[in-house]
Order: sequence, then structure tokens, then C-alpha cells
Amino acid sequence: MSESTAVARPPEPDWQTITAEELVAYRDAENRFRALGAARAITGEPDPGATIQWETVALPGRELPVRVYRPEAGADRGGLPLVIHVHGGGFVGTAVQCDWGTSHLAARLPAVVVSVEHRLLAHDSPLSAAADDGWDVLQHVVRHAGRWGIDPARTAVFGESCGGLISALTALRARDAGLHLAAQVLVNPAVDVTDTLLDYDSATAYAHTPTLGLPQLRLFQRLAVPAGTDPRALSPLYADDLKGLAPALVVVPTDDPLADHGRHYAERLQAAGTPARLSEYPGAPHAFLALPGIVPQAEPALAEILDFLRVSLNSGQDQQT
Repeated sequence: MSESTAVARPPEPDWQTITAEELVAYRDAENRFRALGAARAITGEPDPGATIQWETVALPGRELPVRVYRPEAGADRGGLPLVIHVHGGGFVGTAVQCDWGTSHLAARLPAVVVSVEHRLLAHDSPLSAAADDGWDVLQHVVRHAGRWGIDPARTAVFGESCGGLISALTALRARDAGLHLAAQVLVNPAVDVTDTLLDYDSATAYAHTPTLGLPQLRLFQRLAVPAGTDPRALSPLYADDLKGLAPALVVVPTDDPLADHGRHYAERLQAAGTPARLSEYPGAPHAFLALPGIVPQAEPALAEILDFLRVSLNSGQDQQT
């Protein structure tokens, strides 16, 4: 039996009525599909110049898987830049779906890229848990820089979709803790989980796209901020102070219900004096960077991210707004 027939992609559930048990079953089946070699036709082939392996990070009260990408050339050389990556999906997703982009960064920067297999959003696992995973992995790797072979002074965060939200929150926490970041890359980030999550023109214009629709976003919001949670504390768009953050590249696909999230966040960063570049990709859908096999805009977007990180990590110069 071939790999592609052994594991079929599960049908999309009814996002409005899905139960806790159905969500777990769906995400497990979907993540198995995303990890298939056959899915590479959509998600892209990893760069052969990078090694990829799973490792486990011991964090306070838990152990967390991370997917680690290292350059083949000079792999034994210490002091490489560090990129902490967080995949998209929120309540579904795996670092494996991003192997194309993360492996290319590892090979071509070169850098050590650590992709966080964070706790997925569920009825018993809110956004705050996933945000802690991103922050705690960053602290752990920087604290053990010698063991990881990285230069902590050349560290960046990089996230996609919900991962962009986690990365933006991580950048805020790093600034407040005095942990230096050279850059942050936010790709189609969701930066508003308050009641205004869907109150944007892009959410109306692209309410039902193949890669993301309003029913999924409503479920994302319910899981992210359960009753009793302050959604503003988990919404970088509403942060009181955006000064002094790492220079940002905000990548926005235009055909995305969350496009205005990225646009408004870039504007707020710029207004606060934080260097921020907004880069839009016309006609690209949500999650396009993880779909290079079917979305041609993924390649130029990755090239732009590579150039931005190379300058930020290797020269320490801020990007121009």
C-alpha cells in the first residue's frame, strides 16, 4: 500500500458544532496527512543543504518536541544565528508542514532553526499555553547556547498565522525581559483575538477562502480565549507599548481574511518607532508560505524573508520602515 493511500486527508468538519473529541480526532488525522511525504507536492521539498531532526526540550513542568534544522555545511561550527519558528494552524498543524521554508533558512542563512511543536489550541488548552511554549523554548535555547551551537546575540523569531501571533507575543516578552532579539518575521499574523477579530474589511472580503474561513476563525477565537481570559493581553495589536521591539518584517497575503491584522500591526509598530516593513503579496491566500507547491508567491516571499534575516542577524542593522 502506498503512503498516499495509507493515510487519506480527513474531510473538513463542521467548525460550528465540532466537539472536543471530534477536534482531537480531526487534528490528529490532518497532522498525519501533513507529515506525509506525499504532501510535499503541496508543502514543498526540504532544502538538501539542511539536516532535520526532532528533539525534546525540557521546560518547566513539561517536555516539548521541537523540530531542529541545521546547515549541512559547517554543521559542526558553533555560534550560528538562531531562528525560533512557530508554525501556523492554531488548533491543527505541525512543524513538518513548514519544512520547506525552515530548512531553506537553515541552509542559506545559515542558521539553527528551532520550530516549536507547541500545544495546539483545544477546549482544555488555550492560547496562553501555546504562547508560553514559544517563549519558554526561546529562553531555553538561548540559556543553553553552547549546547545548541548558537550565538544568542543573533536571535530572531519567525511565525506564521497563529504562529505569527505567538511570535509577536514572544517579541513583546523578550523586550520586557531584556532578552535581545535581532528581528521578528510575522507572516499573515493573527494579532487580534478580541471581539474585534473579524471587524476588518479583509475579513468581509475574504470570509470563505479555501485556506481559511470565518467558521475556523470563530472556533480559533473560542479556543484561544476561554471565558475569564483577557483577550487584549493576548492581542499584540492592543499592546499598550510597542516601542523598543525587534525590527519587524510583516508579510501579508492580500487574499486573506486576516490581511488587515498584519497591515494594522505594521502601522502600529511604525507609529511606536519600531522599525517595521510591511510587504504584501497580491493574490496570495492565507498560509501561502507553507504551500509553495501550489502558490507561486511563496518563493519570492521566502527570498524576502531570507534577505531580511540575513541582514538583521549578520550585520545587526535595523531595517528601514
